[in-house]
Amino acid sequence: MDSDHRWRPCLLGAAVFTVCMTGTTLPTPLYSLYQEKFGFSELTVTVVYAVYALGVIGALLLAGNASDTVGRRPVLLWGLGFAAASAVCFLCATGLGWLYVGRLLSGLSAGLFTGAATAYVMELAPDGGASRATFVATAANMGGLGCGPLLAGVLAQYAAWPLHLTFAVHIALVACSAAVLLWLAETVRERQPLSAVRPQRLGLPRQVRAVFGPAAIASFVGFALFGVFTSVTPAFLGQFLHVDNLALSGLIVGLAFFSSIAGQSAVGRIGVGRSLPLGCAVLLAGLALFAGALGWDLLALVVLSAVVGGCGHGLAFRGAMSAVTAASPADQRATVISALFLVAYVGISLPVVGVGVLTGPLGLEGAGLVFIACMAVLVSTAAFYLLRRPTGGAK
Repeated sequence: MDSDHRWRPCLLGAAVFTVCMTGTTLPTPLYSLYQEKFGFSELTVTVVYAVYALGVIGALLLAGNASDTVGRRPVLLWGLGFAAASAVCFLCATGLGWLYVGRLLSGLSAGLFTGAATAYVMELAPDGGASRATFVATAANMGGLGCGPLLAGVLAQYAAWPLHLTFAVHIALVACSAAVLLWLAETVRERQPLSAVRPQRLGLPRQVRAVFGPAAIASFVGFALFGVFTSVTPAFLGQFLHVDNLALSGLIVGLAFFSSIAGQSAVGRIGVGRSLPLGCAVLLAGLALFAGALGWDLLALVVLSAVVGGCGHGLAFRGAMSAVTAASPADQRATVISALFLVAYVGISLPVVGVGVLTGPLGLEGAGLVFIACMAVLVSTAAFYLLRRPTGGAK
């Protein structure tokens, strides 16, 4: 019981993290409804998705290290504010412009949260719980991303007001999260005023550089797969597999993120050094299954690709996170984590837009297969690099 009490702040911080990240993927199963309502193309869907990633990257560059300076809680409260504002935009949406603004605000929210919340959850953990806290933080991130499409799909399919109720529920969850955050303690002891915050420089502490390269490669590949899977799969399910149940569509997308948590949970047994190249190998298998699903129009292969690709992402992502956090100085931890997420969100944005551009001349399936071929080359190269130059790090 005493052990559970000591972990309570860490778990509450993780719950706040989950709520924020849930908001970032809420629109995923709803894009088909927005396409019918506003009349835009599949390319526009990928651009809307990429606007979110641009918001994340902008926040990471401008304020990725802000929580190291002003404290974790102020930055996270701003992140919750952007999340609520994003939900308001979707509630009020009367045209495509509202979706762009809503996704941009959602990206700013995620950009503020990724580094600060990960560091905060780890710092709220009791002494000696670093490995478990790393898993809690990354699981909260991935779990929130998975809950978004599942929650939106279920509410849109089985409740009233499919384009409104989801975001009203999220605003209520954000309000509860703000109350929890105000109750939790601040973990940054030497805080400075907001005027001391400067845009983040891309330099890394010297002791982190050796592990950051391979960790960043693995993160890029894993998030690129997630980005394209999230943006393309709902349209593919509807157009080629005739799956018009939004709850099922949301569940399949959510499976990829939930499977990532399963992959993360295995890192402690496998070890960080082995989890990175193994994660790349499993990602390659997930890509092959996704190619089979696109080529043969099989729902079973879509589900398998979500599970296998998600597990590969989890192995690689937690291995990467453990390696860089173990090597980071405590006063620069959020900065280093934000830099890793910066690379990841470049991976989640550029390939998505590329698929959208290719959808016109090649069709959705052809564009997806071109993406898979490119990512297969990249993930194979990354695995070879990691085998030749393995990382260390804590389990």
